[in-house]
Amino acid sequence: MRPLLRIGTRASLLAVTQSTWVKDQIENQYPDTKVELVRITTKGDKILDVPLAKVGGKGLFVKEIEDALLADEVDIAVHSMKDVPTELPADLHVAIIPERETAADAFVSVHYKSIEDLPQGAKIGTSSLRRKSQLAAMRPDLCILDLRGNLDTRLKKMEQGEYDAIILAGAGLNRLGMQKRIAALFTPTQMLPAIGQGSLGLELRKDDTELLQGLQFLHHDHTATTVSAERAFLIRLDGGCQVPIGAHATLEGDKVCLTGLVASVDGTTILKDSIEGPAVEAAQLGTQLAEILLDRGGKAILDEVYSAQD
Repeated sequence: MRPLLRIGTRASLLAVTQSTWVKDQIENQYPDTKVELVRITTKGDKILDVPLAKVGGKGLFVKEIEDALLADEVDIAVHSMKDVPTELPADLHVAIIPERETAADAFVSVHYKSIEDLPQGAKIGTSSLRRKSQLAAMRPDLCILDLRGNLDTRLKKMEQGEYDAIILAGAGLNRLGMQKRIAALFTPTQMLPAIGQGSLGLELRKDDTELLQGLQFLHHDHTATTVSAERAFLIRLDGGCQVPIGAHATLEGDKVCLTGLVASVDGTTILKDSIEGPAVEAAQLGTQLAEILLDRGGKAILDEVYSAQD
């Protein structure tokens, strides 16, 4: 391994924590290698007063980091996989996927223990159309409000009384040592998570084969297989990170089970189905499930969402 590696990362507390974990793993594996973090502000980090769906959901949190990677200003980009768009620059690939944290969404509240405990008309915050649609179907009586900002900012807004509860990714809270903040985790049956939620992706230049080989110790085949199924589902639906699409794959032995969802933003229409098959066909299964939901009305739902964002 070369003596110096540079990791490109968003500057948020969670992103830096995730990238620091990768840094520590590499330095433990290669004691003679020094790893530096290069903090990069992305478009998604700059625009905090507009819902993400209105800004455009593809590449909001990765483009500037990818630009630095292509310019040889960093050697590795560390992303949350749920933020990675379906199309990558031709010279880059997400080549290393470490073991996944929990994929579940977390219910976070100062006064209430679960979504069922919220009183009628309670204010619940989330910036995700996927979460909004499933919350609206689950509890149409709730007042679902937009919530932007870094994780610590969102928590502070809730504590100041702007929201009775908020929905966050359980993985982020776990990685920050904030497990006690989680009042309850949603099961996939209650709320399907985002594609790739809870997993990290290390993006590299395709011609950097030596680095790819050196980082193989971080790659987790089980996680990569399930994420492959979920991302194939997303790719066939032509979805960005800000569309009401969810998916969750599990792997038992050599069999993948994938559940996927396409929903209207108001939660009045929820299309959901599952498929299973050999792990070696994970990507094909994702594509097949997407086709099933498109045929059942998913295409009309997504066309309406995309037209509203234009």
